[in-house]
Amino acid sequence: MDSPSGALIVPRLYPCSGGALPLRGAALDDPVSFAPGAVVWEGGVITHAGPAGGLGGDAQELQGGCIVPGFVDCHTHLPFFGWRSNEFAARLAGRSYRDLHGEGGIPRSARMLAEASDDEVLVFCRRLLAEMAEHGTTALELKTGYGLSVEGELRQARLARALAEAAPQTCTVTLLCHAAPSGWERAEWVRAFAGEVIPAAVAEGLADAVDIYVEDIAFTTDDLRAVAEAAHAAGLPVRCHADQLGASGAAEVAVEIGSRSADHLNSTGPGGVAALGAAEGTVAVLLPASSLMLRAAPPPVGDLVAAGAALALSTDFNPGTSPVCSMPEVVALGCSLYGLSTGVALAATTINPAWVLGMHDRLGSLEPGKRADFVVLDAEDFVAVPYRPGHNPVARAYIGGVAVKPEVGQLL
Repeated sequence: MDSPSGALIVPRLYPCSGGALPLRGAALDDPVSFAPGAVVWEGGVITHAGPAGGLGGDAQELQGGCIVPGFVDCHTHLPFFGWRSNEFAARLAGRSYRDLHGEGGIPRSARMLAEASDDEVLVFCRRLLAEMAEHGTTALELKTGYGLSVEGELRQARLARALAEAAPQTCTVTLLCHAAPSGWERAEWVRAFAGEVIPAAVAEGLADAVDIYVEDIAFTTDDLRAVAEAAHAAGLPVRCHADQLGASGAAEVAVEIGSRSADHLNSTGPGGVAALGAAEGTVAVLLPASSLMLRAAPPPVGDLVAAGAALALSTDFNPGTSPVCSMPEVVALGCSLYGLSTGVALAATTINPAWVLGMHDRLGSLEPGKRADFVVLDAEDFVAVPYRPGHNPVARAYIGGVAVKPEVGQLL
């Protein structure tokens, strides 16, 4: 294994420095860089990230490429087991996501997870985490939501913790109130989730946050408030799936209750845009791969940017509506499908999602004292990432100063 200490000089380095709050407004689209730049780390911790001048002779100088912070994927639905490609085919043939909900959708993934052994789930998911690392993801969120019973949710949370312990990446675990189990009334499941799942998971040390899917096929804004109250009582931050399939007012309520994020936002209206623009601590998490796979209209991205909302980009990696685990691909979709600038896309895949996961004090940017999580790209400008969708631009990824993907080609 490589030593967790070293020094690299590259033609360009993007530090993505942040602060106590997520980047927004002009700061969100300000990709400061150093050319040439250098990163130095000791014991897995960054000691220098900036101009290359004055470094000693031990630094390795790369003849091409650039360095950015490791990508942080703040919205995934791992762990899961199995794929649902036939549902994609059914949507191409004209069926909607709502049409498929029940025979497919969340209940189907719940059945596949229940039928798999713990070992089968962990083996399946470890391969996916390795693929994510190869595409530069150095930290990510794991969720429940496919358990669909009190014990099933706790089992999935335990699997998520086990997966986190085995992963090279830093992982957080979020409890997701995703769908009412078969035979349960919506309100009945909300009471069980708030009153049983959250306290039991906290008692076992299984949860870092709580999320809820607000949608006409799932839960209401009143349910959001109830789950948030239970989460806050347990000392956990709140997240919210908001306005994906239709307008619900969830974005506004997410801001009102101090949610860390409102995610999806395809159908968010002017009230939600204004709330997110004024929110100090609620990030608008955009998920363009799910928009692509569902052929959905994009969120009001231009309005969110103009309002000054803090933005993050993530994969929404799940087997039904976003089987995409590559953050470079999400950058490409965010730029070409949603119209984001490359500067916004860079901050939205590094420092801002680190803030959503509560890890901005130790990763998400290249600053002394933070963990040496960074990616060496095979081009000298970050614009090359969205310019070549489908190409993996990651030449080498480092987590805690240790390479998890070996060098390739002429770069090193």
